[in-house]
Amino acid sequence: MKNPFGLRTESKNEAYRYFDANIRSLPKNEDGTFNEFASGYHNNDVDAFRHAYVSGVFTQEYDANAADVFGRLNELFPTSSPTVDPAEQNMDLWNNSVGRKYGGKISDRVKLLDELKRALKNGELIIDPGDARKYGGAAMIKDGVEKQVVTLQQNKSGRNITFFDLHTEEIMTDEVFVAAIQQGRYDGYTVKNIHGRPTAVSKRDQDADDNLG
Repeated sequence: MKNPFGLRTESKNEAYRYFDANIRSLPKNEDGTFNEFASGYHNNDVDAFRHAYVSGVFTQEYDANAADVFGRLNELFPTSSPTVDPAEQNMDLWNNSVGRKYGGKISDRVKLLDELKRALKNGELIIDPGDARKYGGAAMIKDGVEKQVVTLQQNKSGRNITFFDLHTEEIMTDEVFVAAIQQGRYDGYTVKNIHGRPTAVSKRDQDADDNLG
């Protein structure tokens, strides 16, 4: 299974290459790499397309829940400032949700890119923070070392089976995560016996959007 941070970089670059070749040319560095810090990458169509595609790929690779969580964590890397524009966050979360919708239907990345190009053309994506449409799902997640693990995959019954530590970048099975909690490595989590099986759960706090529930 791919490291989520590596997958994010990989899929982001795929989105830029496709956009540059099929929608409009993007600013580049002298070596031909995409200069995403240049004018033309932020709060516009390429920004919307990138968010949707990365979220769609995460849905394909893991599941929609993991894609949602990482999309809501995205603003924390590298920016976790409370002054982030709510309109920009709304735009990003909206476009993430569009990506998850198509990523859940399409298993092929090229077909996903083509479908999101159509979604962009049809106005399904938000390309301006001033757009009046509002995302109705969960808000951004506040990071913290005490709650540093997110679920990557669930089985068909909804049981969390694969986890990712945001700080160590370790991918863990449920057995490994349970053992780590029991060894005292994760203060924000505990182990409960659910249906006769040791299960990792978050300790209760004020965050209603906690991934482990």
